[in-house]
Amino acid sequence: MIKLFVLFIVLSAAVMLPAAPKVEGLSDLKKLQTKVQRVVREKTKTTVSLISPTIGASGSGVIVSSDGLILTAAHVIERSKEMTVIFPDGRQEKAKVLGANFTRDAAMAKLIGPGPWPFAEIGDSKSLEVGDFVVAMGHPKGYDPTRRPPVRFGRVMDKGNLDFVTTDCTLIGGDSGGPLFDLEGRVVGIHSHIAPDRRVNNHAGLSGFKNSWENMLAGKSWGVLGGDRRDPNRPVLGLNLRKTDLGLVVDEVPRGGPASAAGFLPGDFVISINGELITEVEKLSEIFVDLLPGEEVKVDFSRGGSKLTKTVKLARLGDIYLNERR
Repeated sequence: MIKLFVLFIVLSAAVMLPAAPKVEGLSDLKKLQTKVQRVVREKTKTTVSLISPTIGASGSGVIVSSDGLILTAAHVIERSKEMTVIFPDGRQEKAKVLGANFTRDAAMAKLIGPGPWPFAEIGDSKSLEVGDFVVAMGHPKGYDPTRRPPVRFGRVMDKGNLDFVTTDCTLIGGDSGGPLFDLEGRVVGIHSHIAPDRRVNNHAGLSGFKNSWENMLAGKSWGVLGGDRRDPNRPVLGLNLRKTDLGLVVDEVPRGGPASAAGFLPGDFVISINGELITEVEKLSEIFVDLLPGEEVKVDFSRGGSKLTKTVKLARLGDIYLNERR
């Protein structure tokens, strides 16, 4: 069984019970029941159990394309190259592990057979609101031939940074990597961190998955589970920034880094990166979580009252550190 993975991503403060959308009578309850039943009927067959042949651990996943693309959690695949896929009816297939963004706890695999495969439509977790009803599926404690994937019904309790979503859907070990559906049957999250009491759990939002989509699809893996600013493979600009009343000012430009090569100077004010306004140092982590060393970003900044733009190729944190020591 996949070991419970404690995700050290900082989510919003204490979870508070939200007001659910109004269900005012028997008619509303019947409509809600009909929606949930349709999700279960149509999406159960897309919810699969994943087993790593190398470590023998199991988790869950969901098929999101007719050619067999599977979304799961990065901590489910760990460093496996191939997974055994078990469908709810007991059918077994093989899947090739593609890529993963471990900081987002997001991963992809691809069924090796030609298909077509049953699949669920991808949704957008940014559209979720606190109190929205959701449906969680998975294979708790691994595949069990005596039952279908259990269905857990709940609500969105909170939305955190890096597009993590908190719900009160009850999950246990083995559910990790399984899908969170909205009431239209669209995948809006992938089960990530299962809380000790199993009642308030975190899911990697699909909007975050989309930001890393092309790199994962191309077979690239990066990041550290839970995030780690000391990760030597983390992409960096090579700028030390400090927040002031006027904005983020460059305090230091480490020699040998990409910002130094691009001509940045202490005293420059960083305005935006790839068009996204930067007012907090923490915003850099949100942007770079989906990027890799070697990729280029456009940095808008001001110097002496003039607005300038430079294209900077991101470097590895470890390389900047080595340059600084030389």
